[in-house]
Amino acid sequence: MQRIKELNKLKVLKDRNLIKVITGVRRCGKSTLLLQFQDLLRKENPNTSIISINMDLPEFRFLAEKNWKEIYDYIQNLLQKTATNYVFIDEIQNIPEFEKLLEGLFVTPCVDLYVTGSNAYLLSSELATLLTGRAFEINILPFSFAEYLRFTGKTTNPDRAFAEYMRTGGFPEAVGLAEAGENFAYEYLKTVFQNIYENDIQKRHTIYYETSYIEVVHFLIDSVGSSVSARNIAKVMTANGKKIDNKTVSKYIDTLVESYLFYKVNRYDIKGKQHLVTLEKYYLTDLGLRNALLGKEFSADAGHLLENIVFLELQRRSYQTWIGKADNLEIDFVARDKNGYTKYIQVAYTVKEQKTLERELAPFAKILDFNERLLLTMDYETGSHNGIKQINIIDWLLDDKD
Repeated sequence: MQRIKELNKLKVLKDRNLIKVITGVRRCGKSTLLLQFQDLLRKENPNTSIISINMDLPEFRFLAEKNWKEIYDYIQNLLQKTATNYVFIDEIQNIPEFEKLLEGLFVTPCVDLYVTGSNAYLLSSELATLLTGRAFEINILPFSFAEYLRFTGKTTNPDRAFAEYMRTGGFPEAVGLAEAGENFAYEYLKTVFQNIYENDIQKRHTIYYETSYIEVVHFLIDSVGSSVSARNIAKVMTANGKKIDNKTVSKYIDTLVESYLFYKVNRYDIKGKQHLVTLEKYYLTDLGLRNALLGKEFSADAGHLLENIVFLELQRRSYQTWIGKADNLEIDFVARDKNGYTKYIQVAYTVKEQKTLERELAPFAKILDFNERLLLTMDYETGSHNGIKQINIIDWLLDDKD
């Protein structure tokens, strides 16, 4: 299935003097996206020069044993000197000193460069200096719900399809396997996590106690939509007999964010108009991993899981996102689009009870500006509450006006 938004971005960026960097968690579809774009290039010109290297494939394993200069020379020998060469390198973080390879290819005439990476180190502070003004990042996620429907064809009953999507998630291979039984999808997702752990975490970081690390992973998964801190996690784990300090927990969390398993969302004081550095939240890159690793049903923490879905959709729609603080109350999301327009979003499973509705609307009353306000729920009822739009979450997910 074509990832239309991402392909359109690549079409716009084609032949521009930038390194196109496609980032995201392993197995979310980065390699397939590059293959689809290569097909488009060949349709435009069957004779176009395409050099594609996937460091995870057996036929290119020999390159993993070479240094960056030897790989650079290997690519140089394949270049056509009188035409644009489209060079694609998958999982470039597997190449030692890959930043030197990127710099060398970037300044090579007639090269249009595309790379993928499953580790945020690609755009970390030390590498960002090298790539400033030279790279454009496209971060992709597992399938959105709209993509899930297109992929599965389950458009006649979106409510039922959404319940399945919440359980098995949007990793392309998992979606396909779920047709044979959700247990197949969960077994696959366990191998995805193990692959991320072994290739993106253990190879870059020293993990002394694997069982403690996995407990931190489970704690974060179980806490999506809740404020957490390394100190609190360490306190709970120590009380449960797994002594660990908050610095180690903080390091573990950083590795999970770096590998795109989790996204960190900071707080924003709406009235004071300032960013806060405490009590952040973490959202999982795909809820299928939650069920695969924890075995929990959707009914547990349904509201927080819906928050996770909404956050990921805001990411896909290129919003900057924060957790909002209005006096002593919380707005689930402060979302700012690429034009600088802000909207406030509350997420709840249902607001059919009057007390629940009043609780969800209360934070909006603390906000003095006139930006758009949305209340997203699973209720079929929609409408307006003093200018606050209540929208069904499924309708919102399928109505992408961004």
